[in-house]
Amino acid sequence: MNTPTDIKLRRAENVLEVSFTDGSVFRLTAEYLRTQSPSAEVQGHGPDERQLVFGKKNVAITGVVPTGNYAVRLVFSDGHETGIFTWDYLYALGQEFSTRWPDYLQQLEAAGRRRD
Repeated sequence: MNTPTDIKLRRAENVLEVSFTDGSVFRLTAEYLRTQSPSAEVQGHGPDERQLVFGKKNVAITGVVPTGNYAVRLVFSDGHETGIFTWDYLYALGQEFSTRWPDYLQQLEAAGRRRD
């Protein structure tokens, strides 16, 4: 399991930068993190309940709250603060960005929704 060696909130860039023990460094935008939140509000309680989050292009991360030794809870400017981002999930979001983000954009388009 990779664990973070550093987590930096880069407010001016609206990015959470996470460095891991294997040397990986991921720069995850607030919009990406908000739309991929692991919260039940977004993920539901099963694959069929997943919600498409839209209109978050300008959302910001306003807080990073440590949760034990395994995760952080991110607080977003739209009031969302229930997602617990485990180290494994943050790592997966970084590793899978090149497939997750285009899939998300495709889902938005299919649903007739927009990022802003």
